[in-house]
Amino acid sequence: MEKKNRSGLVAIAVALIAAASLIACVTIFTNGFVGYKKTASGSGLTATGSASMDFESDLIVWRGRFSAYGETTSAAYQIIKNDAKQVREYLLENGVTEDELVFTSVDFNQRYRTEYDENGNYVRDCPDGYDLNQSVTITSNDIEKVEGISRDISELIESGVEFTSFSPEYYCTKLDEVKLELIEKATENAKQRIDIMAAGTGCQVDKLLSSSLGVFQITAQNSGSREYTYDGAFDISSRYKTANITVRLNYATR
Repeated sequence: MEKKNRSGLVAIAVALIAAASLIACVTIFTNGFVGYKKTASGSGLTATGSASMDFESDLIVWRGRFSAYGETTSAAYQIIKNDAKQVREYLLENGVTEDELVFTSVDFNQRYRTEYDENGNYVRDCPDGYDLNQSVTITSNDIEKVEGISRDISELIESGVEFTSFSPEYYCTKLDEVKLELIEKATENAKQRIDIMAAGTGCQVDKLLSSSLGVFQITAQNSGSREYTYDGAFDISSRYKTANITVRLNYATR
């Protein structure tokens, strides 16, 4: 009888220990789940802020190319050498400084003439003189001056120089400052949206869980969002540009 009572007490003790363990596990799981909901990325409130800024380029790069032909390399080189002299003199007379000028080396390309027999069959390719090309680049902060030169090269062409003018490229030497200011504004915009969402849902904003920065989009002013690209845009064809950036914030709530 005593042995049977002792066995019953042991069974009750085991049951109590099991129940206590189950309650502890449920408590730990519940607390862990609540903690996860408060801190896990993707929970809480998420908002994307944006900012844009118009700015003017302060650096212009303009390129031109001139070419010459001669039956021999020496004859062609003499022509392009004289052309380079005329180009330099023309640019200096129009206000370009030596520091703003860069001439590339001369490219040589041999020209060939294809010969056929009286039946129109291919015979051979024969050397037929040389084409020489040279480029000039102007880099300047005086945008008005270089724009004027790029639009009017008639004097060079009339002097016999085979000159080709390319479209100017426009850059901003203070682009890093523009980017930092945009990031600050976009971050403030995203936080304002988070606060509005929290006020509307009756919760309180807790700590920042994550943040991410979108790609920079630098386009011509008034060009529209169609100019945006997945990996970011960087317009160099327009003097007046617009920069855009987005910032995504995720905050925990309580």
